[in-house]
Amino acid sequence: MQFNDKVPIYYQIKQYVYREIIVGHLTAGHQLPTIRQLAVTLTVNVNTIQRALSELIKENVIIPQRGKGNFVTTDQTILTALKQQVITSEFDQLYDNLAALNIPPATMVQQLQIYIDQRKDDQHD
Repeated sequence: MQFNDKVPIYYQIKQYVYREIIVGHLTAGHQLPTIRQLAVTLTVNVNTIQRALSELIKENVIIPQRGKGNFVTTDQTILTALKQQVITSEFDQLYDNLAALNIPPATMVQQLQIYIDQRKDDQHD
């Protein structure tokens, strides 16, 4: 994993876990690797992993089980909200970038639709 120097690493790890859940690499009830395994895999300090997991636990995305490890929640309401949160965050970033270029919202929508259509066509070739 490549980290952005401008964003705290623990936050990027949280985003990584969110994405792993959303794309299905970590499914509801799935056990996460140990803190040490994650630290080695992501080449970060154990304390950084612990901070990210602590926040995920506070958000109820991860459920700790004493003596067994950390597991992805099975609460579909939380998982659905997580997916919506990530989608909204991505759109926030895109909107802010395009707005900074003085592109009006109607043009953003139009260009996004053109882009999606082109991507669909590219995938079918």
